[in-house]
Amino acid sequence: MKFSHPAVSMSDAEKRSITTAGRSVRIILASGSPRRHDLLLMAGIAHEVLPADVDETYRAGEEPGVYTERLAREKGASVALREPSALIIAADTIVVVDGQVLGKPRDASDAARMLRMLSGRMHKVLTAIAVARFGRLESAVDIVQVKFRDLTDDDISKYIGTGEPADKAGAYGIQGYGATIVERIEGDYFAVMGMSLLRLTTLMRRVGAEYMFDGVHDAENVT
Repeated sequence: MKFSHPAVSMSDAEKRSITTAGRSVRIILASGSPRRHDLLLMAGIAHEVLPADVDETYRAGEEPGVYTERLAREKGASVALREPSALIIAADTIVVVDGQVLGKPRDASDAARMLRMLSGRMHKVLTAIAVARFGRLESAVDIVQVKFRDLTDDDISKYIGTGEPADKAGAYGIQGYGATIVERIEGDYFAVMGMSLLRLTTLMRRVGAEYMFDGVHDAENVT
């Protein structure tokens, strides 16, 4: 099985005009995640995709929330340096169980290991979002509790066979086949998918851009 990140592109029809102060402005998603791309489109936020390339090495003693927020901020900052006039959206998602951080699986064997750890148990999904604009960088972390049903070895093998676990933190996706193994969640469903839209629009306002359903515009009063 090939573990790779799907390419994401955006059609001309999806690129709607987003204005700020009467000028067309670019919004860039600093992530190659198809799920984050789809979430932005679902909310009517037209954007380009320019994945950030940062070192995701976990630092010894680093708390999970600090780690994922640091990565989101570094991703946002790295793209903002290249595109200083754009509004940059960056994010990072991890799964935590027994204090251990589960990122994306290296291969099928690693995915099986993660799924066995999560089987029948509650775990945490942490998603950090960072928004950069005009030299300002704002960020926050959402924490969601997720409970799996009990998984047999056959369940795990067949789920991995779908290919879905390959590019996802904790080796599962709640919006796909993985929906059938999630017993319940406590928190923002979209944060588990990879980006809380409520959190995103709040952070946008902090950098002077307000989501108004028909697009994103300059906020009259930034708080």
